[in-house]
Amino acid sequence: MAAGDEETRVLLRGLLRLHHFRVDGEAEGASQALALLKTHRPELLLADVNLAEGSPAALVADARSAHPPVRIILVAPASRPPPVMGVAGRGPDAVLLRPFRIRQFAEAVLPGGAPKEGTAAPLG
Repeated sequence: MAAGDEETRVLLRGLLRLHHFRVDGEAEGASQALALLKTHRPELLLADVNLAEGSPAALVADARSAHPPVRIILVAPASRPPPVMGVAGRGPDAVLLRPFRIRQFAEAVLPGGAPKEGTAAPLG
């Protein structure tokens, strides 16, 4: 998980845990996030577009190169959604616009969308 603002990291960490994801690491910027990705090889990278250093586009491209199977979700303000990034299949898997509802978060981070009643979300 990567976000330049500590409050955003706290919020995203809580939402990931609510959906039964293990948070292996947190980063303020793109280079730190990429280092964590290479070390932990997670199934999901959740990144806010407001990073302390680096750009979200570079983070997505570098993450795709370093660990191709990772699902990448970008979180951005609805007032300034990120531009379309790169070649199809090389951009983020989803862009989640703030403010969002918890169900929208679940649909973005969970493969196949929100869990059905009585099912568990994956650890990642």
